[in-house]
Amino acid sequence: MKDLFKNKAMIATTISGILIILGIVLQWQNFDTAAAIIFVLSFIIGGFKQAKEGFIDTVENKHLNVDILMVLAAVGASLIGYWMEGALLIFIFSLSGSLEEYATEKSTQAITALMNIVPEIAKRINPDGSIEDVAVKELKVGDTLMIPKGASIPIDGTIASGQGLIDEAAISGESVPVEKTVGDDIFGSTINLSEALTMTVSKESKDTLFAKIIRMVEEAQKTPSKTASFINRIENTYVKIVLVFVPVMIAVFYFLLDWGWNESFYRGMVLLTVASPCALVASATPAVLSAISNAAKHGILFKGGIAIENFSAMDCIAFDKTGTLTEGKPVVTEVSYLAGTDEKHIMSVVYALEHSSTHPIASALVQHLDTKEYAKSQMDSIQDLTGFGLAGEAFGSQWKIGKKSFVVSDELNEPPFVKEAFALQNEGKTVIYVSQDDKVVAYYSLLDTPKSEAKDMIAFFKANGVHTIMITGDNEATGQTIGKQLGVDEIRANCLPEDKTTILKDLQAKYKLVAMVGDGVNDAPALANADIGIAMGEGTDIAMETADVVLMKSELDKLEYCYGLSKKLKKITMQNIIFSITVILILILSNLFQLINLPLGVVGHEGSTILVIMNSLRLLATIPTHHFQGTAKPAGQNSNPTQVPCPKSNLTDTTDL
Repeated sequence: MKDLFKNKAMIATTISGILIILGIVLQWQNFDTAAAIIFVLSFIIGGFKQAKEGFIDTVENKHLNVDILMVLAAVGASLIGYWMEGALLIFIFSLSGSLEEYATEKSTQAITALMNIVPEIAKRINPDGSIEDVAVKELKVGDTLMIPKGASIPIDGTIASGQGLIDEAAISGESVPVEKTVGDDIFGSTINLSEALTMTVSKESKDTLFAKIIRMVEEAQKTPSKTASFINRIENTYVKIVLVFVPVMIAVFYFLLDWGWNESFYRGMVLLTVASPCALVASATPAVLSAISNAAKHGILFKGGIAIENFSAMDCIAFDKTGTLTEGKPVVTEVSYLAGTDEKHIMSVVYALEHSSTHPIASALVQHLDTKEYAKSQMDSIQDLTGFGLAGEAFGSQWKIGKKSFVVSDELNEPPFVKEAFALQNEGKTVIYVSQDDKVVAYYSLLDTPKSEAKDMIAFFKANGVHTIMITGDNEATGQTIGKQLGVDEIRANCLPEDKTTILKDLQAKYKLVAMVGDGVNDAPALANADIGIAMGEGTDIAMETADVVLMKSELDKLEYCYGLSKKLKKITMQNIIFSITVILILILSNLFQLINLPLGVVGHEGSTILVIMNSLRLLATIPTHHFQGTAKPAGQNSNPTQVPCPKSNLTDTTDL
């Protein structure tokens, strides 16, 4: 309630209401002149803001609006002596406008709160070691900053020294702090919960992730949905029809029905009031703004009302594989050692060789070996043969690790257990071989594993009748392995970036509305061409800039929330439209039969506007997505997804190295 009265329009409305009560009291005491003056004062205070906005909009944009109708109705009522009715009309109209303004402010409250936590001053460490306070907007890439314990991080960068526990709730919505160490990325507006650390600035303030979030939400609020755009387009025509219809009906009342001039004009003013499309105009925009705010609070950024309105209408959704459906980095899935060999020696050699490499496969092997117990050793001389593998000497032997063609010199004499690796390769897994003096002694198979929530997300969309397709640059075996695990309907493998765009256009010819989910530079063209482009927040900048929707934490289950929120938005918008049109028709008919007076017409018409806005505000609450679960078979039951190769593609296995 306190927030409500921070709204200046609401304060003016409240004063207007108090003056109406005072005017009614004066009327009862037969102080008619004083009452009329009070009603006029109420009229001016309550209606000034919206009347001004209405006339400015009409003059500047040559666009008639409901504000004009309300002012004309109130003036008309006053001209025939109905001062109180005119003031009441303006009061309730002003009240509905104040509530709509409150709804708009409420929808941006989460973003405003985030903007307020961004520090304006940073502690920069100068070359001589001194520390000075500087404005964040003056920071340059490469500057070194000191971040005290408990302080907000002022800008994006990397940790230069120290390690910290960072609260990233402002960016990701995740309440659990994240451990960061030297070299890790940290983001502006997050909070250092640990001891003081230093950081190196990597982006200027206007280019930070947080700044992009603010820009995206602001753009979204300025981009109306299709329903809101349609209502806005018909408003001008509707108002013109009402302005013609009312004088015609006054003439009908006076000349044909012989109601008398005062009664005919009075009924015309009632008609002007109840026929105004106030509630209809407010049916979509407050709902869309509330839905966008709801999504933002859950780490989902919609760049416009069209995207959030259309989300539940899609009947096909395409996914990039690596980094989108999968973790984006390989993990060791199987290990096999030659019988009779010293496994600890082999692990020690593999660790020594791979520990020096930054290749994703090397990182996966090191991560796997870190969970084992053995004596770690170092190699002084390591050969890195790019594209093939690594070689070095240890324990009096020559060791190699990498592709089979590199480590195996004599395939005729290779151990039988090596042949077991063929089945793993046929499953699309990458197999890394280890040889000792040109004899294979071990192999490791790796796979980029699906994200934990991916399978349930695919099941959700299939259950709601949405066709799912995975598009990947990997070979068919890898595509089939991941596709079967997830239960997607269709797989396109060996795809170049330009192939993804071609596939999107083919899908758009077949399906009504197609969405694309991706994270990389190579996904940007497809995201731009999709009806709804969805980018992972941990992906590339160009993917985020191109997409219509950004999942800030890269959580696939947020797609289910988007779908449920979109369904709820459509339901509430349709409720608002049907309710507002029904009320208008009932009030018009009631006026024609002289069943209502102007105050009752005002209450009925403007009351419906208030109810429509309040109904829209329900979208600020969390949406339980299980209410939108369909009944189709879940993922996993489709064991044979359709395999369709990309046209004109001739790619080799991109995960061999």
